Amino acid sequence: MLRWAHSWRLPLRGLGPSSLSFSRVPVAPSSSGRSGTERRSVLLSYKLLDGEASRPALVFLHGLFGSKTNFNSIAKALAQQTGRRVLTVDARNHGESPHSPDMCYEAMSQDMQDLLTHLGLVPCVLIGHSMGGRTAMLLALQRPELVERLIAVDISPVETTSHSDFPSYVAAMRAIDIPDEVSRSSARKLADQQLSAVIQDMAVRQFLLTNLVEVDGRFVWRVNLEALAQHVDKILAFPPRQESYPGPTLFLLGGNSQYVHPSHHAEIRRLFPQAQMQTVPDAGHWVHADRPQDFMAAIRGFLA
Repeated sequence: MLRWAHSWRLPLRGLGPSSLSFSRVPVAPSSSGRSGTERRSVLLSYKLLDGEASRPALVFLHGLFGSKTNFNSIAKALAQQTGRRVLTVDARNHGESPHSPDMCYEAMSQDMQDLLTHLGLVPCVLIGHSMGGRTAMLLALQRPELVERLIAVDISPVETTSHSDFPSYVAAMRAIDIPDEVSRSSARKLADQQLSAVIQDMAVRQFLLTNLVEVDGRFVWRVNLEALAQHVDKILAFPPRQESYPGPTLFLLGGNSQYVHPSHHAEIRRLFPQAQMQTVPDAGHWVHADRPQDFMAAIRGFLA
């Protein structure tokens, strides 16, 4: 039985790249496969920029603690530059998408399969950063017919526990204590001060603070920290797979990042035999934030 959520469309003129739609889609419960148990998809929140329907859409999947808004300016620019439809999506337990106790790549891949099929955006160009990159990789391996080409941004199909500070971020966020009925500016200042004891990088703290929202006079995290804390080991790993994805694939890496090590290359080429590697100089893990123009140029070059 389908579950529906509210959907709406902005009354903008024309049907070109400037047209927007925002929605959560109806999806049915989906089987998780081999175990025979049901895995229920969630109604993902998304933003769609219209473009030429005859060309594969660009689909952006954000990383851990991110949201679809991370790609706002890039999505608009690429819609204008390429004339393609551009979709940005909030993963489950992030942004405006629902919370769920299930937080694994199989579930996130199923969410995206349902969304892309419902919107008629297949095959598409999947562009995923970090956690979103792994979701995109798994989707491409599971359903290669849905993915015209794949871009994985600063992530590999190899466990990255030794390079990740994400578990400490989750712990620091869960420990935040903000009094009720304080102003938004005071709440952000208090949260920033408390996070700074664990997270010295101000840019990282500001990124995490985009998740601080006010609900009924209290400031809370919109990300589902309970689910993230419980499943962070799954998020930092990648499900073992035997099949390969035959389509064009780009691994776009930050020159200052250590997330993709040369020792990962053999597994990358086993799973993605057409993989290309490209490095963006002077970029860290958040390549699209550090070097947005170079990031977009790399995407356009891969599409050409």
